Amino acid sequence: MAVIETAEKMLPAGLRPIAGRARRMLAAVLTERGDKATAQRMALIAFSIRILSAALAFLSQIVLARLMGEYEYGIFVFVWVLVVLCGDLSCLGFHTAIVRFLPQYRAAGAFAEIRGLTGSARVFALLSGTTVLIAGMLGLHFFGDRIESYYLVPIFLGLMAMPMIALGDILEGTSRANHWPVMALSPVYIVRPILIILFMLTAIFFGAPHTAVTAMQAALAATFVTALGQYAATLYRMRRHYDAGPRKVDFLEWLGVAFPIFLIEGVSFLLTNSDVVVVGIFLEPHDVAIYFAAAKTMALVHFINFSVKAAAGPRFSSIIAEGNRADLAVAAADAARWTFWPALGAGLAVLAAGHLLLSLFGGAFTAGYMLMAILLAGILAKALVGPAETLLMMAGKQNLCVALYAGALAANVGLNLLLIPHYGIVGTAIATASAMAVEAILLHVFVRRALGFTLFAFVTPSASTPEMRAR
Repeated sequence: MAVIETAEKMLPAGLRPIAGRARRMLAAVLTERGDKATAQRMALIAFSIRILSAALAFLSQIVLARLMGEYEYGIFVFVWVLVVLCGDLSCLGFHTAIVRFLPQYRAAGAFAEIRGLTGSARVFALLSGTTVLIAGMLGLHFFGDRIESYYLVPIFLGLMAMPMIALGDILEGTSRANHWPVMALSPVYIVRPILIILFMLTAIFFGAPHTAVTAMQAALAATFVTALGQYAATLYRMRRHYDAGPRKVDFLEWLGVAFPIFLIEGVSFLLTNSDVVVVGIFLEPHDVAIYFAAAKTMALVHFINFSVKAAAGPRFSSIIAEGNRADLAVAAADAARWTFWPALGAGLAVLAAGHLLLSLFGGAFTAGYMLMAILLAGILAKALVGPAETLLMMAGKQNLCVALYAGALAANVGLNLLLIPHYGIVGTAIATASAMAVEAILLHVFVRRALGFTLFAFVTPSASTPEMRAR
């Protein structure tokens, strides 16, 4: 704060009142107590980590694209997206169910349930990830002749990472539920990208070819090292906060909540990544590389929604447990504003530097600038309702979201199939942005009907609360 005060004095006189208000707000976030301040601190930490992770991910993709060239890079990103997609889905929603149950158990002093929940979730993740691994290997054995030959070995290597990706998701959910944002986000979003680059450069130094196979080997090694280190760190911290004792396992209750979450988040995750998958299926690796570079560049804006969601989930859960709908409306409105305005500023800044950023991947990648503008429109539409899906899930409205996401996914895939033959990767960008807008509209309507208040970035809590009380 002393540094900030010194910097404030160096500003022009006209800007000092604004800087003073910002400093006081930051001081309040860092020092005050209560659920709102805790959520704001967690959002600030998560936001900072996501800024760093977005920069690292962006730089790592530039390095990989430069090392491999467009064709091999396109192969790698298509397979890696598939691997992360399947690995995340293999958790069947347990990583978010932990965020739902653990704060409630902690508030009630139910430590036996906490020990049972976290331990069961870790075991389940390893088993489910291994099941996906075996199913994938069987698929390669029986249907490998229908897959392009240049994808076979990278897919084989990617399947080996499934159990560790699933375990990492469970550990992230455990840390999020305990308000440990650094431990939750840094392994996957900071440590793993750094290790992939280090392992890739080491392999090339010792004579490995500059191919997608080498990149997948580096990604596999990085995934194992990251997940095992995260497991050891999380287990150590859990033992410090929760004494050893009996475990109470209510697996069917947890699964009853986790599986609808899996349907929601699974369809949502498919919605987020279906564009890259469809491009990889129907177009050449060169097109995949250009589209992914444009999407990855605009992902510098996506981290804002992720950061707010990471902080808002536990806060929503705690408020819902208290049964205070007025506070819930305020928290939801805060989250929507925390999402939209930073996303708008960051999106315009990224778009202004779009040509420069894309050129870092290589000269051919600047063809994706138009894709960035199209994708930004969809991102901002989604940001208008903030983490609405997290709000609905924490409120026990999981089943309500399944049809919503299924419809948005169907629209996305259908538009992709319709537009790709005529417009190529531009058609994919239009389909993706349109699907995000549809998703935002449906979430807005569903929150209003299910919870009785309006969730929109431009609606203040005072405007939404009377409607909620009347309901």
